[in-house]
Formats: sequence, C-alpha cells, structure tokens
Amino acid sequence: MLSHVLFLKHVVISCYKTATAVLVTASTDVDKTGASYYGEQTLHYIAVNGESAVVQLPKKGPIYDVVWNKNATEFCAVYGFMPAKATIFNLKCDPIFDFGTGPRNAAFYSPQGHILVLAGFGNLRGQMEVWDVKNYKLISKPTATDATFFSWCPNGEHIVTATCSPRLRVGNGYKIWHYTGSILHKYDVPNNTELWQVSWQPFVDGVFPAKPIVFQPVPGEVPAEESKPAQAYRPPALRNKPVTSYKLHEEEPPQSTKPQSADKPLSKAALKNQKKREAKKAAKQEAKADEPSEPVLEVSLNAAPTAVTTGDPETDKKIKNLKRIEKIQKEDALLKELEDLELGV
Repeated sequence: MLSHVLFLKHVVISCYKTATAVLVTASTDVDKTGASYYGEQTLHYIAVNGESAVVQLPKKGPIYDVVWNKNATEFCAVYGFMPAKATIFNLKCDPIFDFGTGPRNAAFYSPQGHILVLAGFGNLRGQMEVWDVKNYKLISKPTATDATFFSWCPNGEHIVTATCSPRLRVGNGYKIWHYTGSILHKYDVPNNTELWQVSWQPFVDGVFPAKPIVFQPVPGEVPAEESKPAQAYRPPALRNKPVTSYKLHEEEPPQSTKPQSADKPLSKAALKNQKKREAKKAAKQEAKADEPSEPVLEVSLNAAPTAVTTGDPETDKKIKNLKRIEKIQKEDALLKELEDLELGV
C-alpha cells in the first residue's frame, strides 16, 4: 500500500483518534517539476480498510502542519508558499472549508474540537486566527509576538503562549489568553533567567464539556498587544518620493468549499418547499410575460390619434394618467370621461 512512497526520504505520520486512518506527510529532496529548489511535499490519507488517497492541495508549496479534529471526522492542513492557505477536509479528502490565505504555519484544535486556531509562529509575527469551526465564523485575531510555544487548556477556553529557550533566550515568559483575544495573565521571567517549558495540568478526556462559544471579548487584566505593520524597505533614492501602493501577493478570502451531494434524496419537507419555490417562480414568470412593456390605454379611432392639450395642466395630467391605465374594468365609463375632458365639458 505504501509502495508508491517508498522512495521518499522524510515521512511524518498523524493518526486519527479512532485509529482507523493516518495522514502521511511525505517529502522528497528533488522537485521533478523544477518549481522548488527544496524538493516537494505531498499529503497522503491511508485507512486501515485499505483505502488511500493523495490529498489534493490547491496551492503549491510546503506543508507546514496537518492536524485531526479529535471530535469530528475532519482534518485541517496548512500549506502553500506564503501567504499560506488553510483548508479543512473530510475523510473522503474533499475540501469542506477554505480559510483563504494568511501568515500562518500551524493549526491547533481545541480539546473539544469546537474551536480552531490558525497561527504564524517562528519566523512569522505571531498572528493568530481563532475560528468557530461549526459555523466557520472568525472569533478573534490576537497577536502573540515572539511566541515559540502554544497549548490549549483542557477546558477549551484558555490558551497559553510562551517564549522559551533555547529557541529564544531573551524576552522569555508566558501569557494566558481567553480564546476571544483577551490576555488574562502575563509573566516575564527575571533578567538572566531562561524559561524552558510551560504545560497545563493534565485531565482525562470528557472532564470539560464544550461550552457555547462567545464572541464578545471577556475582561482581561493585561491590555491586548497591537501588532504594528512592518515597514517595507525603501532604497535611499526613493525615500523622498511618493509611496506607490501595491500588493506582492493576492489575498484569498475564506470560503465554503463543501461539495454538494447530487445523489442524496431530498426529505419530504425539502421537496415540498422546492415545489413551492418552483411554482412561485413560474407564476412570476407568467405574470411578467403577460405584462406589457408600457401600460397604455388603446383606443381605436378613424383618424390617427393626436395629443390633445386643454390648456389646463391639471386636466392634461389627469388625461395622461387615464391613458396609462393597464387594465380597465369599466371601459365604457372611462372612455366617456376621457371624451368629456378632451371636449372641455
């Protein structure tokens, strides 16, 4: 089953919670297409029943992270040249939701599986996107500058980010966040001291059930950090000239990519509603077809009709309105009234 990837040099395996499938991130040293000097990566889905597939990633580039949602039949992949894409796939390897592009290289599902954090750590600026994965709605966008560590609290409400040695030996410390973006606690280690590890007290699964998601930031003890946009380098010869605004990369917005099942039969209620909508649409089209382009009053006369002006603006206006009536129920009476107005009776 793995014969088609035996030539690969690096293999990273992520196992699904039920131990029924694995995700294999495979790397080669050489990209046969010549698009990348660093080789290429592919993502493979392999199930214990013998099913396997290559996960089709829409954007070329490295695969930064792949994580299972422990409480759902889905996984999230972060991939592609920066700005990277992030996509949720089902167990058929069909894309369900695309988060667009952004500065991220990691993904973290909450222990309850109801919240997903997309983050950009390491050589990125620590931007985080917190998503409600049931409704695919953005909750918050906090920034943890210089963070080298991330971990969900077992309760699924709090997050810890930290700057640890030996990755960074200066500015060591940690922050406790609420998923709405509020900083609840901050600790900086004393000078000439290094922070090596941060961890939550472990609990068995199921101790903390998922709570309803809130979007309003909870009160915090520490002001939230504001990420300052990096200034682009400008050569000395251009520093006194107007700045030309342009984008190096086109940004892609989040969008649902959930496949529509054409073979799935509609329920009785859905079928009834569909028939009502179709009947309503047909009635509108029929009414529109019967409707003349300009509602006018048609009168058959021996001579060619000419516009009659009585000299009284109010009378002329009334004549004009009567001529524009679309449907006449009392044609004889209106014709008599029109005749009297034109003759000035």
